[in-house]
Amino acid sequence: MVAVKGNQPKLFAQLKALPWAQVPVGDQTRDTGHGRKETRTVKAITIQTPGGLGFPHVQQAVRITRTHTIKGRTTRETAYLTVSLPAEQAQPTDLGAWARSEWHIENRLHYVRDVTLREDAHQTRTGNGPTVFATLRNTPIGYHRTNGATNIAEATRRANRRPHDLIDAVTRRNPTTQ
Repeated sequence: MVAVKGNQPKLFAQLKALPWAQVPVGDQTRDTGHGRKETRTVKAITIQTPGGLGFPHVQQAVRITRTHTIKGRTTRETAYLTVSLPAEQAQPTDLGAWARSEWHIENRLHYVRDVTLREDAHQTRTGNGPTVFATLRNTPIGYHRTNGATNIAEATRRANRRPHDLIDAVTRRNPTTQ
């Protein structure tokens, strides 16, 4: 499953131009919480010809529309995705759940890397550097989550004040939680 955004203008335009109005709603979920109401609608189209969108291995095109209502103000957001699985293996219910789990990963890992560890401000862009630094950033996030931290920024500040605790935990034969 690949999300298609404006940085792929040709594919994005192709997906947006598909006959979505004629496609029945495959799945719809409604959630409330945190002072908002959210409705997610999933539509999926099987791509008939191999390479029909000019993107390798696409079996289905997906449109997910998210409608948020917060304090009486409603906003709508549409996301387009391509899927390499045929409809028999990836129903709209599955597609909606998978897309949502991707946002869960985005919020739990990438947001922490971007905001807490300032990944976007880093200058390493070539060779193995980006992969090495991503691994170095993932290590404390995983360490803190394993030790039950829910706020990685707070756990990082606490660890910065007690570096010997981290060294002991990493070098101890039977690590314990903080």
